[in-house]
Amino acid sequence: MQNTITITRVNRKTLEKLLDNYSLDELNKVPEGFKNNLIWNIAHVVVTQQLLVYKLSGLPMMISDEMVDLYRKGTKTERPVTAEEVSEIKKLLFTTLDQTEKDVSDDIFTTYNHYETSTGFVLKSVEDAMNFNNYHEGTHLGYILALRKAL
Repeated sequence: MQNTITITRVNRKTLEKLLDNYSLDELNKVPEGFKNNLIWNIAHVVVTQQLLVYKLSGLPMMISDEMVDLYRKGTKTERPVTAEEVSEIKKLLFTTLDQTEKDVSDDIFTTYNHYETSTGFVLKSVEDAMNFNNYHEGTHLGYILALRKAL
């Protein structure tokens, strides 16, 4: 499972660089033809990882219900985020992953509620969830790279 977490960490470092290299206005801009912005996509990957790994394991998530409501699947950019929110999202990129790594090491994931993703893949374990999460984060990284060219 260590390689899976390493892949997630590499992707999140790429996302962190995007947060560091774009202004608040650029992070919040929804270009024509898109329904979301850079910051929505970055927050969305944090929320999705928490839902797939923790919620479906019956464990408490490390993010607020408000954050889930703003960035879960099926949502779209509703309002600009503040600099403070960007800072919190940036922090969550790694605090959530560090805790997941510890929780995997501590073997706390004992149950998992099967879940069929929108792509048709059925997640049956936390390992499945973490592997699928990397696919999901890669998809959103691709979307982010396309979106930033439209800024």
